[in-house]
Amino acid sequence: MIDASLASFERDVLEASRELPVVVDFWAPWCGPCRALGPMLEKLERESGGRWRLVKVNSDENPELSTQFGVRSIPFVVAFVDGKPVSQFLGAQPEGAIKAFLAQLVPDPSELELRQARAALAAGQAALAEDHLRNAIALDPSNDAARLDAVAILLDRGDLAGAREHWASLSPKAQQASAWATISARLEAAERAATLPAAGDLARRLEADPGDLAARLDLAEVHIANREFGAALEQLLEIVKRDRAFGEDIGRRKMLAVFEMAAAEPDLVSDYRRRLSGVLY
Repeated sequence: MIDASLASFERDVLEASRELPVVVDFWAPWCGPCRALGPMLEKLERESGGRWRLVKVNSDENPELSTQFGVRSIPFVVAFVDGKPVSQFLGAQPEGAIKAFLAQLVPDPSELELRQARAALAAGQAALAEDHLRNAIALDPSNDAARLDAVAILLDRGDLAGAREHWASLSPKAQQASAWATISARLEAAERAATLPAAGDLARRLEADPGDLAARLDLAEVHIANREFGAALEQLLEIVKRDRAFGEDIGRRKMLAVFEMAAAEPDLVSDYRRRLSGVLY
């Protein structure tokens, strides 16, 4: 439990809630119900094992925060997740009701590990992210989101066998995930690349015969597997230019998949979207 003020609220509540739920207790020393609710919240926080954080705000000392969150009576409890208020209750409540309130906020241990994995990945700590993903999957083998993230990391480091093992364990519901199509395309490219000639050999084939669209597609797959998205898009665009019908429009369809994979390179994607439109229209 920590005490927050206007100056520390963004750090202690909004930023902290991006890693785990934060429960804010607006209280005041003169408030009788506050003296009953506060210790109960502190006890439940200790029992939670760090799955959520309690922050107390003295409403008398922080009227700006009370006004901002519409506090008209205390105790007033607001829960924050991902920097936003998501739930609240007013007045002292029995322990059972508070536990039910918290149960709606606190992710299960597997989901908590997944959150920590994504935070580590955003910070460039791939090895730490992979550790958290292993924990998430061990806690809940049906956690498709964790498996999809694990597949992406394994593909990044070239562990095709490990990626395929996780992919085979996904449930049918995984296809509903936003990352499904992108990771599926990456895995397919990596598997194809493993059976293809080296990029240099394919490039020499194209030098000898620029119209060899099968070689262009194979070279694009190798580039995709290596996350060389600009080089892949160049080959795919050339396929579209030379024969839109080749492979049932595979050049255009594969370009759309690469656009999703290369989302972290918006200038590249924008350039090739414009060039593709110029060819199509």
